[in-house]
Amino acid sequence: MAINIATKAILKILSFGGIDVEVSRQLADLKRLDPMKIFYKKMDLQVYNGDYEVPIRVFFPDEASCLEKDQIKGRKIMLFLHGGGWATEHVENYERVCSRMAQATGQTVAAVEYRLAPEHKFPTGLMDCYAVARALYTHPDTKPEDITLIGDSAGGNLAAALSIMARDRGEFMPKRQILIYPAVNNDYSEKSLFSSVRENGQDYLLTAGKLKDYINLYAGSEEDKLNPYFAPILEKDLSGQPDTLILTSEFDPLRDEGEAYGRRLAEAGNRVEVHRIKDALHGYFALGIRSLHVQESFEYINHFLEGE
Repeated sequence: MAINIATKAILKILSFGGIDVEVSRQLADLKRLDPMKIFYKKMDLQVYNGDYEVPIRVFFPDEASCLEKDQIKGRKIMLFLHGGGWATEHVENYERVCSRMAQATGQTVAAVEYRLAPEHKFPTGLMDCYAVARALYTHPDTKPEDITLIGDSAGGNLAAALSIMARDRGEFMPKRQILIYPAVNNDYSEKSLFSSVRENGQDYLLTAGKLKDYINLYAGSEEDKLNPYFAPILEKDLSGQPDTLILTSEFDPLRDEGEAYGRRLAEAGNRVEVHRIKDALHGYFALGIRSLHVQESFEYINHFLEGE
């Protein structure tokens, strides 16, 4: 269903520019007040990145999986990196998303609690994710072909950057990645190469102004913004990347850059699928499994996973 006039008016009112980190974190934390949390099948693990212990929350598709002795051996696993502009969200706020993902795919979901900006600038959060991925992909009880890297928004950025870094370092290599409305660029000004920044950057909740603030919160310097691990679309050589599924939202300033990244991956010889979710806004994945947009997305995701 297309966005009607009344909804557009409400969205316009809510689409204020700029980010106040503390206020945004408090609003995000309201999602922790989830009455269904006691029913989610989960457990907590940790992986070290140097001296820092990176928390991981593992979600199981069913009760039987949760009770099994071996928590990762022989399992299909989705390594999930959450969104939030690298600065405002937590795994606990994503519990409903991760639990529904495990149920909808029949796979175990391992969500990484990476450190946030601005307290921890680039590349701290990325290196937390890399440390967890390295531990998982090289674990004797897992097979790389059974693991799918997945992230939404800023998490899609981290997933894409992690795949490039993994290829460059040669310690492990993801076989599949799913990027949900990923942020892969560094410019959300009027000079942006992507028309969706101008078309959708004011009245659809995620604004160009907020994106500029997120970028500045994450970057430690202007030089960071030119690093392909910061903005993966800047990578000149995108060969040797995982099979990739990219989902974009119609009314999203990030739409065009996500689709352009898919074209770049395909041109470099990678297997890529790109699907635009009609009438969807950025962040729709948090709406829950009853949302038609989410249901459509899981159809694409499961088809992609079955084609492994």
